[in-house]
Amino acid sequence: MLLIENIRKTFNAGTVNEVKALQGVSLRIDNGDFVCVLGTNGSGKSTMLNAVAGTFLVDEGTILLDGIDITKWGEHKRARYIGRVFQNPFSGTAPNMSIQENLALAVKRGKKRGLGWGLPRTLTQDFRKMVKPLQMGLEERLENPIGKLSGGQRQALTLLMATALKPNLLLLDEHTAALDPKTAAKVIDLTQKVISKDHLTTLMVTHSMQQAVNLGNRIIMMHHGKIAYDFKDDDKKRLKVNDLLTLFDELRQKDSIDPAVAVLLESYYI
Repeated sequence: MLLIENIRKTFNAGTVNEVKALQGVSLRIDNGDFVCVLGTNGSGKSTMLNAVAGTFLVDEGTILLDGIDITKWGEHKRARYIGRVFQNPFSGTAPNMSIQENLALAVKRGKKRGLGWGLPRTLTQDFRKMVKPLQMGLEERLENPIGKLSGGQRQALTLLMATALKPNLLLLDEHTAALDPKTAAKVIDLTQKVISKDHLTTLMVTHSMQQAVNLGNRIIMMHHGKIAYDFKDDDKKRLKVNDLLTLFDELRQKDSIDPAVAVLLESYYI
């Protein structure tokens, strides 16, 4: 379970470039929840994900994972419990290392390491079984550098690496945005299968309203560093893409109204 309480983050505070990226965000995600996060550029959705991952420390507020306060933990320490897949298919892996070497790093994450063979035969066999369901022929190419793979192949492997140890929390940061539609559909299908199989608690940032409608049990829409809408279960199931478009338009219209005019309108209708 992830509990975010009133987190705030300001970048370049006190300068002309000051950005209040998170403005009192509070959110509870129960075990097994699959939450899709929507929002325009600058809405704070990826900033919230980075705050949870530990990319930076928040200015205020607390972050708890399964009852443990991780607010002051660094990114490396959180990585023992949090799996993450980035937008760029070339992030999250070591391009000059082989497929099996990358997988070995993933399954040993957070564990003590001693002297011995880095890749025993039994582990290689496990890796073949792990990648075969991808139906990409990678089980016969485990010694190939991962940097030589296509974006879709690499993103599929990154997803396997992020979930190999069944993390307490899975973070997906627009992980299909850089892929062509056909490849993105394959990665999304794999994503859904992996999450369902292991009942992973998941927070997925996406620009695709169709993905948000089709996946998970909850949709959060962010705006100006705050959660503007939160739809769960049956309310979420009833949402269509057009409904989300309408909500985005409403938020844009609110932004276009001059604050002084907004006060006058509010006093007129009260």
